[in-house]
Formats: sequence, structure tokens, C-alpha cells
Amino acid sequence: MSTKHELLVTAANVREAEALLQAGADALLIGDDRFGMRLPGNFSLDETAEVAAMAAKHEARIIVSMNNLMSNELLKELPEYVQALGRIGVHAVEFNDPSVLAAIKEHAPHIHLHWNAEMTSTNYATANYWGTKGASRVVLARELNMDEITEMVPFLKVEAQVQVHGMTNIYHSKRSLVQSYMAHQGRPVEGNLGKERGLFLIEAERRDEKFPIYEDINGTHIMSSEDICILEDLHLMMEAGVHSFKVEGILKPLAYNEAVIRAYRKAIDLYEADAEAYAYDEEWLREVRELQDPERELSFGFFYKEQVY
Repeated sequence: MSTKHELLVTAANVREAEALLQAGADALLIGDDRFGMRLPGNFSLDETAEVAAMAAKHEARIIVSMNNLMSNELLKELPEYVQALGRIGVHAVEFNDPSVLAAIKEHAPHIHLHWNAEMTSTNYATANYWGTKGASRVVLARELNMDEITEMVPFLKVEAQVQVHGMTNIYHSKRSLVQSYMAHQGRPVEGNLGKERGLFLIEAERRDEKFPIYEDINGTHIMSSEDICILEDLHLMMEAGVHSFKVEGILKPLAYNEAVIRAYRKAIDLYEADAEAYAYDEEWLREVRELQDPERELSFGFFYKEQVY
């Protein structure tokens, strides 16, 4: 297992992909809305090929999200899509459905498999099980705290990926709740709501917190009211051997995501250059804080919350 730490970020379009690579990303997570869920942008096969060629020039990798809930109709489209990804030269796909794993093995076996089952990837035995089926990486649940992550990694036989920055999903419905509500109000919505910013859910008891709503062809997603930011303690996970650190760029302006990538790039490079001399510098986050939405706090998320099962 490689000891180099990967900096992974989502991209909304080809232009953003180039900018994020320039900012220092090691890998980009992109995809097609048919097969990937909660993507900041939809990439056609031609656009995926363009970004893959671009990434190769930066010695970076392309990971394609295929973590959607697969229907029988989608299964018919899997072989052709997977074969195309194989020709394009993507590095890996993220999956949660065994049908994707089977399609990759049959039609593009050189593509790596990253198991991403959202909140159910909470223990090393399950992660290692998927390793025996062909997965080379597990995307750990965002609900795990720091102790659970660092104590689990030594028992993993696959790489570990952890989200370290950005908003997280707290609710998903296959129904298009916003469009249904708008239609009921006599205000039909055209286009993809997932590309819109400014839709929020506010609870009666907590009116100072805004939960962004993201809606696409896969339904409605309600996102966290705060942004994870673990830069201060990133070294703990690097020391433990976490391989990949994901920045979630959904519903964020490009300038913000670029600033986040530059900050984490600085930390990772300095740690890898001399782990013994490494020391966190609050100045690394200055640009991020300047661009941070004043209505959204930067928090540790679940990293320091005691879990009760």
C-alpha cells in the first residue's frame, strides 16, 4: 500500500477540473448523473475523456463516481459505459452496488474499484471483505470519529479514503421534493436544481442554521449546515496511514475550492517532506476563511464526537 497521501476533489465541469489540477489536486472525482449520485456536475464521455487527458499531463488520476442506486434499467447501460471508461483510461470507479463491480471485472478489469457505501463502511472486516471481491480502497463513513478511523486503518488490507473538507449529505429521497413543492405552488422549475445555489431548509427550532438543498435527476439531498474542516489535525490521519483525503466541492464556488486545495496541498507536502518537523500553521487557512460563507461554520464534524451504538 502506498504511503503517499492523495488529495482528491470533486469537479463540476472541465474548466473547474483544470483549475483544481492547477491548484494541486492529485485526483478528481467526476461522473455521469445516471450512474453517480450527488455530483456537482454531469460529465459526458467526451468530457470525461478530455479531463482524463488533462489529468495525465498533471500526473493526476480520474475517479468516476458510480455509487447510484442501480435499477434494472440502468443495468442495461452499464456494459457500454464501463467499456468506454476503460478506453478513456480512468484510474478507478467508486461503487456501492455489486453490479458495478461485476461490470468492471468483465468489461474493464484494469480499472480500480473503490467501495463507497456511505454510512455503512464503519469497520475493517466489512472493508476487507470487499477487498477480497476486488476493491482496492474503502471510503470510510463520515460518521466515524478520529479514534475509530486511526484505530481501524492498521487492520485494513485496502486503502482508506476520508472526507476532510466540505459539506456532507444528511438526507436523501429519490423523490424530487423541491420540484413537487414548486409545482404545488404554481411555480414549475425547469433545469437541474443541483446546479443552483440558495435553496435551504430551515428548522423551526434552529432558525439560525441553514441546510442547503441539492436536487438532481436522482432526487433530493439535504446537506449539512456546517462544513467539515480537519486541516488542523490532518497529520493524525497521515500518521495513521490514511491514503486519500477528499475535499467535497459541491455547492461551492471554484475560488473557494481552489483555496481549500492549496491549503491541504501545503499540509500534505510539508508532512511528506519531513513528518518529524511538521507543524500546523493557522495561516494556511487564512484564504479559506476569507472565502468561507459567513453563515456556515468550519467544524470538525463527527471527528471528535463520541459515538453511541
